Amino acid sequence: MDTEDARRRIQKLLVTGDNRLKQGVSAAKARESYEQALSVAREAGLEESVRPLVELRLADLERLRGGSPPPGAPAH
Repeated sequence: MDTEDARRRIQKLLVTGDNRLKQGVSAAKARESYEQALSVAREAGLEESVRPLVELRLADLERLRGGSPPPGAPAH
């Protein structure tokens, strides 16, 4: 997979995770999409630019679940 294909796949996975949350699908399914996006990014050498996006989304999942934010995440 070339870099451009990887970017498109990552974007699709992030949007899929976001849409799953908006549609009320389980948070586990959204998390799965986000983690797949990070995996694709890692394989394509894009992890550094994608990781912050995924970490924000995973932190949001924790907040929605009522858990405490991950270490280093701003408290709201």
